[in-house]
Amino acid sequence: MAEIKVLSTHAVQEVLTELGPVFGRASGFDLAIDYDPANALKRTIEAGTSFDVGIVTRAVIDELALNGKIRRETCNDICRSGLGIAVRQGAATPDIATVAAFRRALLATRSLVRSKEGTSGVYFEALLDRLGIAEAMRDKIEIGPSGRIAELVARGEAEMAVQQIPELLPVKGVQYVGPLPGELQLWTVFAAGIGTLANNPAAAKAFIDALGTPSTAALFKAKGLEPVLR
Repeated sequence: MAEIKVLSTHAVQEVLTELGPVFGRASGFDLAIDYDPANALKRTIEAGTSFDVGIVTRAVIDELALNGKIRRETCNDICRSGLGIAVRQGAATPDIATVAAFRRALLATRSLVRSKEGTSGVYFEALLDRLGIAEAMRDKIEIGPSGRIAELVARGEAEMAVQQIPELLPVKGVQYVGPLPGELQLWTVFAAGIGTLANNPAAAKAFIDALGTPSTAALFKAKGLEPVLR
């Protein structure tokens, strides 16, 4: 079976895991997917890596299109995600419903893991300054590897994790506490586009179209994402 090479952010990994076989049976194309944070994918693409479809944040896809790496006319917003908090399964669930409660929960935790360069990690670092607790939190912050950083919480290496909600939900051994308070929430839009040097542009378009169907919209919702209706 022929392949479509996809470079994707981890936020939609659970969606693509389920969608891939369905799309493959309907189209005759397998999805060959490499996952990384959007900023890491941007570097990979700018270095000249060939691919058919890129799924990254809207900000990154706009820059890649501007630089001629992705065909601008093929770019479509597909979903958006907010940030959430997770703790180890069985641990006390902190109150994070308000800004004040969230601030207290952060100060009370002994350790928190964030992503190194993912959208969530970069934003959270700035958020600590905004909350006025950056110095108090400095020695509590662990920097997680690429991927699902809540796995460190499951292993007992940190008490709390902050990341995109769909990256927290699948991790076994942790419990999802909830989203960041509305005043602090960061909504990230993810978009898909076809690489300028795509080997299979027609199949790539069919795959992006499949990301916009009602059945895929339901899948996005089930995995903690909000679909963007076209």
